[in-house]
Amino acid sequence: MTQAAPAQLDLSACDQEPIRTPGSIQPHGFMLTLTPDLVVAQASANLAQWTGYAADEAAGQPLARIVGEAAHARLAPELLDGALGERPLYLGTATLANGAHFDVLAHRWDGLVIAEFERVERSQPADFRHLYPLISDFLAKANQHASIPALTEVAARHVRSVTGYGRVMIYQFDTDGHGRVVAESKDDGYESYLGQHFPASDIPAQARELYRLSPIRLIQDANYQPAPLAPARNPVTGGLNDLSFAALRSVSPVHLQYMRNMGTLASMSVSLIVKGQLWGLISCHNAAPCPVPVEKRTACEQLGQILALCIESREDAAELQFRLEVRRVMVELLGHLTKGTDFLENMSGVFPELLRFARAGGVAIVADDLIMTYGDTPDEDAIRALSTWLAVQGHTEVYHTNHLAASYPPAKALTRCASGLLALPISRIHKHYLLWFRPELVQTIEWAGNPHEKEARPGAPTQLSPRQSFATWRETIHGQSLPWHSAEIELTVEFRSALLGIALERAEQMAELAEELGRANKELEAFSYSVSHDLRAPLRHIVGFSDLLLEAGGLDDADRRQRFLRNIKESARLAGKLVDDLLSFSQMGRAALRPTTVDMNDLVSACIDKLGLEIGQRNVDWHIDHLPAAWADPSFLHLAVLNLLSNAVKFTAGRDPAVIRIWAEDGEHETVFHVADNGAGFNMDYVHKLFGVFQRLHRMEDFQGTGIGLANVRRIIERHDGRVWAQSVQGEGATFSFSIPKQTPNP
Repeated sequence: MTQAAPAQLDLSACDQEPIRTPGSIQPHGFMLTLTPDLVVAQASANLAQWTGYAADEAAGQPLARIVGEAAHARLAPELLDGALGERPLYLGTATLANGAHFDVLAHRWDGLVIAEFERVERSQPADFRHLYPLISDFLAKANQHASIPALTEVAARHVRSVTGYGRVMIYQFDTDGHGRVVAESKDDGYESYLGQHFPASDIPAQARELYRLSPIRLIQDANYQPAPLAPARNPVTGGLNDLSFAALRSVSPVHLQYMRNMGTLASMSVSLIVKGQLWGLISCHNAAPCPVPVEKRTACEQLGQILALCIESREDAAELQFRLEVRRVMVELLGHLTKGTDFLENMSGVFPELLRFARAGGVAIVADDLIMTYGDTPDEDAIRALSTWLAVQGHTEVYHTNHLAASYPPAKALTRCASGLLALPISRIHKHYLLWFRPELVQTIEWAGNPHEKEARPGAPTQLSPRQSFATWRETIHGQSLPWHSAEIELTVEFRSALLGIALERAEQMAELAEELGRANKELEAFSYSVSHDLRAPLRHIVGFSDLLLEAGGLDDADRRQRFLRNIKESARLAGKLVDDLLSFSQMGRAALRPTTVDMNDLVSACIDKLGLEIGQRNVDWHIDHLPAAWADPSFLHLAVLNLLSNAVKFTAGRDPAVIRIWAEDGEHETVFHVADNGAGFNMDYVHKLFGVFQRLHRMEDFQGTGIGLANVRRIIERHDGRVWAQSVQGEGATFSFSIPKQTPNP
């Protein structure tokens, strides 16, 4: 039969055609929709042809009335047991009352059971015994071929041997929906489409989605006359039946005309689903009508699933290898970028690696008005204009395109070296970019017919025009580069995060350095003052008393001479101590720490023993709690504690008894030690000066000292990553505290 063509078929509306609800089936079988208790709700118009029972009389009749008691008894248990799902299930072969044999498939959808009956000559169920050797042979050959092209070629040959079709193609979709024939097996009389492209309009988006959901589709004869369902609407939903998963579903008349234009009267498609997405199709064509029984369709469907798994594993392996290589280059890059302090100089030093990272022809660094380039790049003015455009467009994240001129018209003049662009902003504030350029890659694509041709052949339906011819049509693509791989884009984003991390680390280091430099400057100012004041005072005393001795050369007053000499000695001692303390303070910042577990009880006892001469006959009342151990350099920590205890002894000189208490607080992450006294204390308004070099809160005449001791304490504790602070009430005493972080010693 030849299907009557409609007066007009509008291909521009193909993507909106109701292909899931065609309202009819292909006539090489018949369809019944059944209620849960197996009463006929709808029947296809060709029911009488196969059963002798008129379709318009079937609705409301029990299934047994239509197919006969024997067939009903055969099918009812499986139709009623609730095992049916959304996908058609093969129920076996049933013989109707008129003696005709049918393979039966059924599934549940839209509140009904959709039962499909396909005419066969055999009375026995389909034989699936040949399925295992077919799959086993394909698996054996799949293990011999690592590449996807080789695998698809083997699959095409296997499917053609099963179906007997004249041409089997493996058809892969790209990201835009265009298809390309990547493998083919055919008889000599068939035209080859290997390597040719088919436009996305040949298989519109909704058709591709249906292929993703339903794995197999068969058209036995492109000239069939559709058999509509009666009544036309689903009695449960009130709408047209959704036949998405029905094997007999009628297809678009536009597609049937497409097949006839192609010289194909029978076709079968098996979906290749990779990671839940439609990767491609196994597309089978035959010049004459050709049925494919359920057992052969099942074999092809299984083979398609295995091929999809093989494709997925090969693509995953290739993707992983590519990502590892790009990541290896990125790690190498980052290793070089962390070595020097000048970020831009570091970047320019790894230009060759930057080219390898992005498989680019040229790379440029833009830092405001500074532009550095390497490889084949546009000139500086063009790069400056491009970076300005990126900033104006607000591209604050990674920007990529393989057709720059389409978005940035001035790039038409840069096609040779910059058809593709990958732009990486390396600052959130300034116009700083890392730009990769890819050159033009001129491509010649072979289409199976001119995809842009809209003219219909004479006598054809008015708008059924794009696919009248499938003769090879070549198109040359200019102005585009090799597309950027998803891994390159993702790792560029990761690279950007690493670069920003390096820049942030540099900023933090500079801030710490600036803070340390400021502190050093203040200490240097204090040191200058000390040299001009503290150190000069004892030297002035030495000179003055020496002059007095010289002037009193014949002086007989022995006591007076002794007093002068004692003053000279004391001034010299003070000057020497000042120099020693300065040397000790300078060493605090240079000497390496050698931390170990320190018994603080033993350390405090040793410090008190060392202060024995300083204490003399004074009445000092020590209150020492049991102290936890600390992880620190014992020599440095001894000096810090000794300074604090010496301070406590010195500033309690006017107290009898002098009360000095030492205790600790053991926290989760640090241990805090306290030294409190009942001495002179200090004014808390000046506590910020307390731990500075040569800072005194009391007159030297009242309490002698060089003003370096507490500065030493601060430097020692901070080198241990600890804190030091003080609290006081003037005239009532002071409490000095420091913390030591807890740390597990290295094994």
